[in-house]
Amino acid sequence: MSFDVQIVVDSSSPHALADWWAETLGWQVEPQDEAFIRRMVEQGAARESDTTTHRGALVWRAGAAITSPEPGRPRVLFQLVPEAKTVKNRLHLDVRVGDEAREPEVARLVERGARELWRGAQGPFTWVTLADPEGNEFCVA
Repeated sequence: MSFDVQIVVDSSSPHALADWWAETLGWQVEPQDEAFIRRMVEQGAARESDTTTHRGALVWRAGAAITSPEPGRPRVLFQLVPEAKTVKNRLHLDVRVGDEAREPEVARLVERGARELWRGAQGPFTWVTLADPEGNEFCVA
């Protein structure tokens, strides 16, 4: 038996970080169903405090997800956590753009709020490690 996976990223601002990553990857933020959210609050299955407004839409406060326009790629969920990131990630994303696009992509991401941490190489493979706006490490290779 095999299983599907989703990648979950802890975040202090999941909706803003989902927007940032969706633009970074060329993916889309998964829409949330306002009518369903309102029904859940009205029926007592959720509280108003479980919701927030993001870009003018009612959404679940606890998280936002992004999905690839191409099928078969894992969903990435950004979930609200109370604590800030304090140590290096044990798991990170590699954004594979190819040698020719690496430097322009790094420059674009830094301009959008990423921070360059270091550069690495192993044999013919090179990458740049960045941190997203909340400090989560990822590599551009």
